[in-house]
Amino acid sequence: MKQIILASTSPRRNELLSKTGLKFKAVKSGYEEDMALNLKPKKLVEFLSKNKALAVMKKYPKAIIISGDTIIAYKDKVLGKPKSKIEAKKFLKMLSGKSHEVITAFTIFDCQTKKTITKSIPTKITMKKLTDKEIDWYIKTGEPLDKAGAYAIQGLGAMFITKISGDYFATVGLPVYQLVQELKKFGIEIIT
Repeated sequence: MKQIILASTSPRRNELLSKTGLKFKAVKSGYEEDMALNLKPKKLVEFLSKNKALAVMKKYPKAIIISGDTIIAYKDKVLGKPKSKIEAKKFLKMLSGKSHEVITAFTIFDCQTKKTITKSIPTKITMKKLTDKEIDWYIKTGEPLDKAGAYAIQGLGAMFITKISGDYFATVGLPVYQLVQELKKFGIEIIT
């Protein structure tokens, strides 16, 4: 079997891919994301995912590369990581009591054959109506400051989520089911 490279040092993606039993090496892609590109959220997350894979290609010319990217979209607006506590508060107030999408894209790239698959998986998330006290408390924990959309569904932010319609694992960073199905097209069978 070809070497598998996960073009991500995200602890969550690493953990989710590990759950499949697949042997892989996790490496930093080094790709600089440009969140200001004039693309719809689905196209943006797919573009970022694909470019993360391509950034690693030269170092591992015989490998199969897996990469991923996750964004939060509310009314076609991409919410990245907040740049300050003030912006985190703004994001949380925007999402409070409403539904939004978490879109995760993944790319599988065979460096030898150049075969590529990029897919995006949207998941609809509904957040409870947050009080100012809840928002202030949550921001003080520090968790919102390095998370897209200013919350972590797999962390303390879970207590604010009332409904998930779609793939929970995609919201964490890697849609495991879809990824395993697509890996079969590259000759990688998890269950043998």
